[in-house]
Amino acid sequence: MHTLRDISELRRTLREHRLRGQRIALVPTMGNLHAGHLALVTRARANADVVVASLFVNPLQFGPGEDLDAYPRTFEADQAQLVEAGCDILFAPAVSALYPNGLTTQTRVHVPEVGAGLCGGSRPGHFDGVSTVVSMLFNLVQPDIACFGQKDYQQLAVIRKLVSDLHLPIEIIGVPIVRADDGLALSSRNGYLSPEERAIAPTLYRTLCTLRDALEQGESIDQTLHQGKAALYDAGFVPDYLELRDPALGAVRDATRDAVLLAAAQLGPARLIDNLSVRLPDAARASGR
Repeated sequence: MHTLRDISELRRTLREHRLRGQRIALVPTMGNLHAGHLALVTRARANADVVVASLFVNPLQFGPGEDLDAYPRTFEADQAQLVEAGCDILFAPAVSALYPNGLTTQTRVHVPEVGAGLCGGSRPGHFDGVSTVVSMLFNLVQPDIACFGQKDYQQLAVIRKLVSDLHLPIEIIGVPIVRADDGLALSSRNGYLSPEERAIAPTLYRTLCTLRDALEQGESIDQTLHQGKAALYDAGFVPDYLELRDPALGAVRDATRDAVLLAAAQLGPARLIDNLSVRLPDAARASGR
């Protein structure tokens, strides 16, 4: 695996692969890799000749008071895992390489509507930071495909709209959530949890499973979500949101059958997110069932 930090070297290296007619895949990450990230690399490996992983803790997507400084950086361990997973190129630029003029005057990419509410409502500017750095990476790597995890459901929706609206010739592949044996969705931020908090954390997934089952049996959406929030509070979480949306993140309507249950909740120092697909029965209604 080649580890590159310079933009011109990355472009030169990829130009050679492109001239050979090779298919290129991109896996953007912020490092501190776990099995969820490696599943993205595995999926990319199965769909391309050359796999490029980026490792960049993007300051533009962190808001005031968030965990930019505390975010775990494990570069050597990440390198070793990427080699084992079959990655060909690791692009790990410095902040000054991507943002040479600083963040204040940086051009930003805004994806409307789909980035509003949910995490976008709780973290103003977050998805502008994500879409900006991803646009940069798409420009630098010019991949044929790019792989993103479905755990970050709203982020995946933002990226899909970005690619569609800007007519980028990139196939976006959503890779299913990778979970620990107890159901907790893998996340780099899980490392913030104390042993006691880690024992509580799978309650988020179990609660979503209970809510999904109730909704699929035709229980009231409003009542079910209210009960879910209460259950999370009782377990020690501070829920940020717990919502049912259609797959495009629009409102659930009378005719909606396929939906997604999305949650974010604070547990100690960690903000955990998760989601589950839901198949609503014909008798379901959007509210007041």
